[in-house]
Amino acid sequence: MSPIKLGTAPDSWGVWFPDDPQQVPWTRFLDELVEAQYHWVELGPHGYLPTDAETLRGEVESRGLEVSGAGVFGGLHNPTKYEADLADARRVSDLVSQVGGRYLIYLPDGYTNLEGDIVGPTSLTNEEWSLLTSRMNTVGKIVLEEFGVHLVFHSHADSHVGTEEEIARLLNDTDDRYVNLCLDTGHVAYCGGDNLRVIEQWGPRVKYVHLKQVDPDILREVREEKLGFAPAVRRGVMCEPPRGIPDMPPLVAALEQLESPLFAIVEQDMYPCPMDAPLPIATRTRQYFNSCGVFS
Repeated sequence: MSPIKLGTAPDSWGVWFPDDPQQVPWTRFLDELVEAQYHWVELGPHGYLPTDAETLRGEVESRGLEVSGAGVFGGLHNPTKYEADLADARRVSDLVSQVGGRYLIYLPDGYTNLEGDIVGPTSLTNEEWSLLTSRMNTVGKIVLEEFGVHLVFHSHADSHVGTEEEIARLLNDTDDRYVNLCLDTGHVAYCGGDNLRVIEQWGPRVKYVHLKQVDPDILREVREEKLGFAPAVRRGVMCEPPRGIPDMPPLVAALEQLESPLFAIVEQDMYPCPMDAPLPIATRTRQYFNSCGVFS
């Protein structure tokens, strides 16, 4: 059975940006993460936590924490963005490796903004898709060879890789030596997918997990009103478990059957949120996943 290591991330504290006065200060985030009794931490947007490796290592180790990885957004399908996206991936991977992490979570740029407006094409041409997958292979190879960091692709709502079909196409078109899957259970459910089916079909490629649930009633409203993802989050579409979907006990059981050890990082999208709201939710969520047999 695959050991699952439970952690959390700044996202569960309402952090979406490196610097935003609406967000909890990073020192408070780390202190509250410890208070909520998590051990593993994902770094969040680059620049929110210290980017000097020695400083970050000291802050993490002094609290008895360990780093699983960090995320980075990119638009690799865009012919003009490759150099900038590669530089971002290198910068984040370098920091991750220096503080003991192993994973770069790669998220696709979205086509809606914070107001929910569509700001770009909602589908890719075949040429753009080929750019996305070939460059994903290249970035994955570079960060593995230069930093020992493994790239896992994170499907995302309001992006070009969100549905089961799009996830399957991306995995089919990429090299499993360099690109694997971060299964975000909330985003898969948000996009109408079946997480258990993704695990069944793509289990060997699932190397990292983001745990979150979707409120099905609010998701229905979101679809009826054609809201973008950010307004949906403000509406509360991502909810505290076990109040939403997917059902977590069978999902955890399926993940435990995989051969690879996994990080399961709790992410409950909340932006913006009151600064006093995240800690009790994070604590209850940790207790819930402990009851499902997932521990740090």
